[in-house]
Amino acid sequence: MLRAMKGPPNPPRDPPRAKGELPLARLKTYALSERPNLVTSEGFAQAEEPPRGAVEALLRTLPDVLGARTLRRLAQAMVAAKAAGAPVLWGIGAHVLKVGLSPLLADLLERGFVQAVAMNGAGAIHDVELAMIGATSEDVASALKDGSFGMARDTAQFLNEAVVAGARAGEGFGEAVGAAIERAQLPHRQLSMLWNCRRLGVPATVHVTLGADIVHMHPSADGAAIGATSLADFRRFAAAVSALQGGVYFNVGSAVTLPEIFLKALAIARNLGFVVDRFTTANLDQLPHYRTRVNVLDRPAGGQSLDLRGHHEIVLPLLRWLVVDPPAEWRTGGGGTAGSTP
Repeated sequence: MLRAMKGPPNPPRDPPRAKGELPLARLKTYALSERPNLVTSEGFAQAEEPPRGAVEALLRTLPDVLGARTLRRLAQAMVAAKAAGAPVLWGIGAHVLKVGLSPLLADLLERGFVQAVAMNGAGAIHDVELAMIGATSEDVASALKDGSFGMARDTAQFLNEAVVAGARAGEGFGEAVGAAIERAQLPHRQLSMLWNCRRLGVPATVHVTLGADIVHMHPSADGAAIGATSLADFRRFAAAVSALQGGVYFNVGSAVTLPEIFLKALAIARNLGFVVDRFTTANLDQLPHYRTRVNVLDRPAGGQSLDLRGHHEIVLPLLRWLVVDPPAEWRTGGGGTAGSTP
C-alpha cells in the first residue's frame, strides 16, 4: 500500500505548526477507491418482510428463559413505546454498521422505531465510507506495518471539511455530515444512517474522542470544529434523553463512549426537572463490560434493564422481525408515556 500513496504536490515548505508537532502536511495518502476493504454491501442484511406466521412460529420455538426471554421482553418494550408515543433511542458502536446492519436500522427508522441515533466517531467514518463506495473496514494489522493505516484521503477530506462547514453553520456533527452526504449525492447514501436520519428529520449525533479516529491523523482535522460540533451533539442528545419517559434506550456495541454520554445526558435531564424515571435500558453486545453494566443497566434506575449477549448480526435481525410483525396481544399491551416538561 505504501507505494500507492503520495504526498501533497510540491509543498514549498511545511506550514506553521505548534512546538513539538510532527509535519502532518508531509503525510502520504491514497485514494479510498484503491484500498482493499473487509466489508462490502453485497453481504449486508436485507430488510425483508417476515413471511406470514413466521414471527409467531419463531416465538413458539423460543424457550421462555434467559436470553430468549430477554429478546421477547425487549421487543415488547419497543412495541409498547411506539404505541404510547414514547421514544426509542439508539446508541450504536461502529461495529454495528461494519457488520452490515444499516439497512435494518434504516428500516426501523422508517417504521418509527428510532427517534434518535447516537454514534461514536468511528461510526461516522464507517457511515461515510459506506455512502461513498458501499464498502468499509481496512485491514488494520497489515496497513499499520507500512504506515498506510488510516491514510485514505477521501474519507478524511470529506469528514473534516463537512465538520468545518457544520461548525460555521452552527450545526452538530451528525447533522453536518448528513447534509454533506446529501449535497455530494454520494452514490450509496441509502446505507448511511446519518443521511437517513437527516432525510426523515430524526436527530443523529456523533460523539468524538479527539485522537481516536483516523481522520484526526490528517492535517485537515480542525480540533475546534470537531469539538464544537460534537459538543452541540451531546447537548442535542441530552434533549432526546429528557423525553425518554416510557421509552427505550439501546446501547449496542459501545463499551465506553456511549455509556458515558448517556449517563451525563440523563443527569442533565433530571437536573433540569424532566421526569425520566420509567423506561427500559438495553445493552446488546457479545461480551460484558463494566461501563455498559453500571451506566446503562444499573445506575439509571429507570425500571427495566435488559442485557442481551450475542452477535449483533444475529440478534438485531431477530429483534427487527419481532417488532415488524408482533403478536396481536403485544399491540394492545400497555406502554410508557412521553416525558414531561419542567
